[in-house]
Amino acid sequence: MFRCGYQLMSTHRIDRNISGTIIPSFWGKHMLRKRLKNMQLSTALDKYYETVSRYKRGASQEFYRVNVIKRQPLAQMMMDKISSVDIADYRDKRLTDVNPKTGKRISGNTVRLEMALLSNLFSIARIEWGTCRSNPVELVRKPKPSPGRERRLSKKEERQLSDHFRNKSTELYCIFQLALETAMRQGEILSLKWANISSDYSQAFLPETKNGHARTVPFTKRARDILKTMTQFISERETVFSYSSNGFKSAWRKAVLILEIDDLHFHDLRHEAISRFYELGTLTDLEISAISGHRTLTMLKRYAHIKTTYLVKKLNTRKKKGNTPDLFMPYPAKVSCFENGTVELHFPDFEELNVIGKTYEETVSYASSALLRELAIRLKQGHFIPFPSNIIPDDHTYTVISPV
Repeated sequence: MFRCGYQLMSTHRIDRNISGTIIPSFWGKHMLRKRLKNMQLSTALDKYYETVSRYKRGASQEFYRVNVIKRQPLAQMMMDKISSVDIADYRDKRLTDVNPKTGKRISGNTVRLEMALLSNLFSIARIEWGTCRSNPVELVRKPKPSPGRERRLSKKEERQLSDHFRNKSTELYCIFQLALETAMRQGEILSLKWANISSDYSQAFLPETKNGHARTVPFTKRARDILKTMTQFISERETVFSYSSNGFKSAWRKAVLILEIDDLHFHDLRHEAISRFYELGTLTDLEISAISGHRTLTMLKRYAHIKTTYLVKKLNTRKKKGNTPDLFMPYPAKVSCFENGTVELHFPDFEELNVIGKTYEETVSYASSALLRELAIRLKQGHFIPFPSNIIPDDHTYTVISPV
């Protein structure tokens, strides 16, 4: 077979180079090898961060991962020399490493994220940079994902942290309390701007979130009160809080270390807040997801860890849905007047609830407080709360007492 003056054996495929000259395919492969750019993985990691990572919302986390990988022996190898065996060795070594800050082994999730970064780097380097022929990470087994955390904040831990942060600074205390009231992420709280908070402090608009979707977070009365303590800084800065991510992480680590609280992450407060939303019993899944920002109910359920004690109370209560009285409904009380001027009020719906006072007005005031206390105790203990008796009060024998 003759073409362009060259006689080539028919057993070879014909390739065409950039100038249009026809060459055998085995020459083309040889030229491709020559065209590969030599680049050390360490250099590639720097380039990856500057051209890819820095434009991501999680840039700070990827900066940390890039620097972790650069400290490993793998980073000194040339990219086109790294094989799947080298990646597997890197995986196995990282799983045995110990985190110097926590004293615990590196988790499988951490190594999975590092391998995902490497895989993306090799894919880009192969297509855009010409520094390798393949992605050696693709075929390597990833560590099993860690089970979802089920860490709940105990009442004692909440008191300890509240007292500690209150004594340290108003900002730390407010950040901690706001996380429990709103289920906002640490980054969302620290980047909260005064301009995005409504004038009545009832809600805040978050233009940038982890999943890339903006959302509006409604505030409870307690959350509003917390924010109002920070209004003294409105004229000083654009953001509500002055702490940087690293600064707050350092303060959090010191707090749990001083208080000897084991295995509590700040992100666990988001779990706690969502679980408390569920335990209210008044919000639907969709309403809770609107507050937390979860795009799927499956992801939301991973964060909701309802306390067993709460479920036990629900299982053992004698109240039935659709047949539960309003806790603040007024109840009838029988009025008894004595010769010495004292007045007694007896509630027929609560056999042992009797209140005595020197005057009618004083007795009514005492009775209202006693009724509210009785309802609260029954509610807390899961005891039966009766509906008010169908008694028509008159001016002499019965009156109606409201608990509020």
